[in-house]
Amino acid sequence: MVVHVFGKAIKHNQLVHLGLAGNIFGVGPHVAKTICAKVGLYPQMRMNQLNESQIMSINKELSEMQVEHQLKLKIHNDIQLKKKIKSYAGQRHADGYPVRGQGTRSNARTAKKLNSRR
Repeated sequence: MVVHVFGKAIKHNQLVHLGLAGNIFGVGPHVAKTICAKVGLYPQMRMNQLNESQIMSINKELSEMQVEHQLKLKIHNDIQLKKKIKSYAGQRHADGYPVRGQGTRSNARTAKKLNSRR
């Protein structure tokens, strides 16, 4: 059984703040606990204990934030801007190398996967 929050299915026996942090892109543990505090949920509440009005208020709080597709689009646009203005970080993204100062001699596999030319 699952509970749907902001279009995502979260297991019914999971803690609310862990379910939000684990299933919604852009919501981490701290933000999830803040949302729960704003809505008025106690810390050990589980997803199956939420009523409809609490789910709606969580959805309202999430809709006011930049999460999921909006956040992914913002990140993509920021990377494209860096490439366009030819900053150092943009060149590293374009070439498929690590962006934040990591070495490339032995370990750059993850960056090569994520920053590949597309």
